[in-house]
Amino acid sequence: MSQLSVLLPLTGLFFLISSTFGSESSVAFPVSCVTRGADLMEDGLVVLCPPDCTQGRVSVFGTSIYASISSVCGAAVHRGVLGPSGGSVRVNKLHGRQNYMSSFAHGIQSQVLSRWTASFSLTKPVSVPLELTSETTATALPVAAKPAKKLKKPSVKKALKGGNKDCQMDIAMVIDSSKNIGQRRFNLQKNLISKLAAMLRVGPTGPHVGLIQASDSPRTEFLLTNYTQPKELQFAIKELAYLGGDTNTGKAIMHAAETFFSQENGARRGHPRVMMVLVDGWPSDDLEQAAMLARESGINVFLVSVARPAAEELAMVRDKDFMKKAVCKDNGFFSYLITSWFSTTKHVKPLAQKLCSLDSLLCSKTCYNSVNIGFLIDGSSSVGHSNFQLVLDFLEGIATSFDISDVGARVGAVQFTYDQRLEFGLFDHSDKDETMNALQRIPYMSGGTATGAAISYATQNLFRRMGPGRNFLIVVTDGQSYDDVRLPAIAAQKEGITMYSVGVAWAPIDDLKSMSSEPKDSHTFFTREFTGLAEFIPLLVRGICRDFTENN
Repeated sequence: MSQLSVLLPLTGLFFLISSTFGSESSVAFPVSCVTRGADLMEDGLVVLCPPDCTQGRVSVFGTSIYASISSVCGAAVHRGVLGPSGGSVRVNKLHGRQNYMSSFAHGIQSQVLSRWTASFSLTKPVSVPLELTSETTATALPVAAKPAKKLKKPSVKKALKGGNKDCQMDIAMVIDSSKNIGQRRFNLQKNLISKLAAMLRVGPTGPHVGLIQASDSPRTEFLLTNYTQPKELQFAIKELAYLGGDTNTGKAIMHAAETFFSQENGARRGHPRVMMVLVDGWPSDDLEQAAMLARESGINVFLVSVARPAAEELAMVRDKDFMKKAVCKDNGFFSYLITSWFSTTKHVKPLAQKLCSLDSLLCSKTCYNSVNIGFLIDGSSSVGHSNFQLVLDFLEGIATSFDISDVGARVGAVQFTYDQRLEFGLFDHSDKDETMNALQRIPYMSGGTATGAAISYATQNLFRRMGPGRNFLIVVTDGQSYDDVRLPAIAAQKEGITMYSVGVAWAPIDDLKSMSSEPKDSHTFFTREFTGLAEFIPLLVRGICRDFTENN
């Protein structure tokens, strides 16, 4: 048989894979559990699903025939084409339809959808597909004397270019669906939030948006991960049905605070949580208790009041200070007034800017997602390889307590002897797993001990100027420094760095206290044995959070 060759992209490289005329073999493209039918460009594409796509939340809409916004791998498990261990499946594109039915099958609950613009079905590949793995590349053909023909290159379309990376918020929109607003103004409200969704530029690595309707009882229309492309989100908003009933905004805020931002419902760990509440006129119920729960849960509540009550209507308003009580903080930033539903377009951009203002989201700033922690690690000869590993385990225990992400807490490390070495900076690793791996890969230096010079080095090379009380330096040392530590420590603290000293074995208490911030006793730790370091982990984490809270 004649041989064909095809160049296939995989992780930025190109591999030459062999095939033959007349063969039923195909190429299976690796995808993730959240890859949707809409993300695939070609009909009949065979994809390779990873295992455990029943774990966590995958969005599936329909039964047998699935809306294209469904997870391909989740739908394959739901259909019974694949099991929990994953595997290959062929995705057949179909036209859109109405009334996608829900059902529970093989551990996955699919959802109802009134209609969608495209669909897909799933079948098992006719033959065992050729999977793009490192083993596959070993069967690459030698270059033939005669030029090989090229097949049309299959491709997997990635989700919309990530979205707005400067606005990585999880946003719950609570809209007014009461009898007060009426159908006409309800449609104008949908137009406003549709334009806002376009301005926010949702995406996998940008903002995620979900929506709840406030009426007699709150109704969740879609969750944060259901729609991750602007056009799909705008279509879902367009399809919202008017409910009527009372303006029970407090119930809706309570509902969102209690359930909406759970990781099971798609909230991302370490990402700021925002709730934008739209009210036509005034609410029917009390907002204070619900708003208090939202604040305590780290949710930044914005209240957008449209068509405020006129002077003659104030007597009917249950709580005239409802705006002040509802928002994250009554400082003017979290409240927004719009005079009429007929003039909302000019408000889209300023609203989007507010929702994406990371440094102004006061309610989401906790010590766990806002601090920058630098580790200054003694790599001198007296420590030794086995004890150095105990130090790394100790530091990993501290770091793992925080929500490390590109919008959350940050960790960096410097090792020192007489010299200093930046192991990794605060902005080198953007998630917890990468940071933990980087900590454990630090190689032991061995040498003398110059702690003072190391403090100066960390001050200049590790930290950037960021809000008060956010920068922390934890020094771990086992002996006497050959240089002065007091003046470098004072200089670091003047730069806004809070210092903790952790001494082991022969580290002098006086030196440790000279380095520590005030009060000295709560910022200084000492143990005779390296095995005792683990006991300090909860004390240090609590100390950092106490300092952060006092300064913010």
